[in-house]
Parts: sequence; structure tokens; C-alpha cells
Amino acid sequence: MAKHQWLTPHQKGIVRRYYEHKDDIAHQKLSEIVSDLYLCTDEGRAKGLWKQVRTALVNAGVHEHKADRVTQERNLDELARIVSEIF
Repeated sequence: MAKHQWLTPHQKGIVRRYYEHKDDIAHQKLSEIVSDLYLCTDEGRAKGLWKQVRTALVNAGVHEHKADRVTQERNLDELARIVSEIF
């Protein structure tokens, strides 16, 4: 945030609620990506989704090594298991 720039009370409430529900947001995002991967038939689209998986897993608190392993193997069953375990 720039110097001398403050948030209004309304904006502070929005930011606070976002961080209160950050885990729910991460779970929803990962669940949507898993669903999209199950239905995806285009290899280019799948490649982009797997990149999103790694980022979303790290943001959800999964160790980077584990996130890298799952995305490199492109193991969808393992991904679904991890998502169900962390939330």
C-alpha cells in the first residue's frame, strides 16, 4: 500500500473477511480445479490447470516438494486425496 493511503472501515471489513475465509476459498479453488481436470480433454488446457494446481496447493499450505511431485506425476487421484485430506 502506498504511503499515506488508508482503508475505510468498510474496506477493512472486506479485507478482514477475506482472510477469515481464506481456507474456504483455497478449498473451493482446488476442488474446482480437480473437477476441471477430470473433465478436461484438451492437453493445453490441462497443462495450464496443473500449473494452477501447484500454486493453489502451496497457497493452501502443502509442502512445495509434495506439490511438485503431484504436479510432475499429474496424478489426479493423488491430487483429489490431498485436497480431501487438507480440508
